[in-house]
Amino acid sequence: MLFLVRHAESVENATKYTGFYENPRPWTGPAAHALSRDVVGLTPRGFLQCLWLRQTLQNLTGRDPAIRTSQYRRALDTAALALPGLPYQVTALLNEQHYGAATYMTKQELYATYPEGTEDRQARKHLWTPPGVGGESLADGVLQRATAFVDQLPPVSAADVVAFTHHTAILALRAVLERRPVTELVDEARTRKTPNAVVLVYEQNDGLFHARDTIHPDC
Repeated sequence: MLFLVRHAESVENATKYTGFYENPRPWTGPAAHALSRDVVGLTPRGFLQCLWLRQTLQNLTGRDPAIRTSQYRRALDTAALALPGLPYQVTALLNEQHYGAATYMTKQELYATYPEGTEDRQARKHLWTPPGVGGESLADGVLQRATAFVDQLPPVSAADVVAFTHHTAILALRAVLERRPVTELVDEARTRKTPNAVVLVYEQNDGLFHARDTIHPDC
């Protein structure tokens, strides 16, 4: 079994339009990305969601699951609180999409600063490559990482795998696991974004993964 978990609610999630996104942005692109990766932690609601995850995952997984988490603090904190005392492996393959110089830019500032990318960002979001060092598109960079993560999962495992990751990374992982076009998942996400602390359940059978359940937090 494979369990994909979006990290619990972060300070960035809760204060998106009142905290981190200002116009003009007060930080450089690299500094903004470092804040997103290393500093942003969980809200009080996020901690409650971790307690819910602790009970939920204990009921779902087999003994001593293999735990994987992205390099971002909000995913690391979720893993440590949801499955306390268990070892976990940190992997960049589960990182959120790297927004490069556009990290924490409002759309207004982004379009004014990098007008050449406006059409892709508005109409072909999956193809949009954020400007600056490290910027990666969903359909290329993130999807490649998701494919590499799924490919390195053992074909037959004695242990379940729990992966703590992020909204955009989950879209890419779902495209690989469910064998669906990433554009279809992006369109769905416009209506309903992947909730914080949601658990997506997959079962491996004959070398393929099949979606079995989606479990939403009650807090």
